[in-house]
Amino acid sequence: MMHDKIYSNILGLIGDTPMVQLNKITKELPGTYLAKLEFFNPGNSMKDRIALHIIEDAEKKGLLKLGSTIVETTSGNTGFSIAMIAIIKGYNCILAVSSKSSPDKIDILKAMGAKVYVCPANVPADDPRSYYEVAKRLHQETPNSIYINQYFNELNIEAHYDSTGPEIWEQTQGKITHLIAASGTGGTISGSARYLKEKNPAIKILGVDAFGSVIKKYHETGEFDEKEIFSYQIEGLGKNLIPTATDFNIIDIFEKVTDEDSAFTTRELALTEGIFAGYTSGAIIQAIKQYAAKGFFDKNSVVVAILPDHGSRYMSKVFSDDWMEHQGFYQERTSASKEVIYIE
Repeated sequence: MMHDKIYSNILGLIGDTPMVQLNKITKELPGTYLAKLEFFNPGNSMKDRIALHIIEDAEKKGLLKLGSTIVETTSGNTGFSIAMIAIIKGYNCILAVSSKSSPDKIDILKAMGAKVYVCPANVPADDPRSYYEVAKRLHQETPNSIYINQYFNELNIEAHYDSTGPEIWEQTQGKITHLIAASGTGGTISGSARYLKEKNPAIKILGVDAFGSVIKKYHETGEFDEKEIFSYQIEGLGKNLIPTATDFNIIDIFEKVTDEDSAFTTRELALTEGIFAGYTSGAIIQAIKQYAAKGFFDKNSVVVAILPDHGSRYMSKVFSDDWMEHQGFYQERTSASKEVIYIE
């Protein structure tokens, strides 16, 4: 008989991620700050949750069978999750990836057996070269395929309503006062918020957006403003379209962060808390600082931050001194990297 802690395959490890208290990086801020570490999922990101939920829903509906192909648009993390699940379940995987995605992510997707199409990031969402349109075309051209379509799939929200939200409520024993999360597809923040607000409507839902994205202004005005769109480096955060997988009504406010501040805060998180998280995680911690500076928290606040993925996927970006310097991020700031001395 197998031990009850031995799983039949790696998919059994999805969910039930740990939460840890932040101490040093938030020491000057009022309240208690907790980080939900989604890189403890087997695919090293929160996207494992939605990929498994959507794929198993398609199986129940008879849309997938052995040898079928799963097609998706991804900045990298959802693609890895799909590729991992496809290996276990016997499906093929085709991914349309933004050129903004780190080379590390693209290499990982190839290593997981996915067929990867790298699409230009700096084109409108409806451009035939965009990763949204390329994925749609690949789905149409590929027999026996499904398109996950995470940006416009209600199941994206449902996955986090069913898992992430309840986990946060239980881990904080219902004491959470603020949830802070990035908004890309919007599924994580929307699903978690929907569950938590049902438990306690007083919980504040704080979104994180990027300069160059349309999300914050759309939330505030209902207007899609193309003038807001310009190129930025943070992956999996913000958008140049409006995803229907975002429940804007349940999010209280958005805060925008810069590429540079987020990059340095990503490094600071590693050096202060020992948490080697990804670029978007740094953006979320940076947003906490900005929200705190605006007086959002007090000594009784219990703030939960969802940290989406692991820093190993950004070795060629925020954890690369060369990349940081190329971005012009070293003005009056020092490198987070320690000196490496080679003995010959």
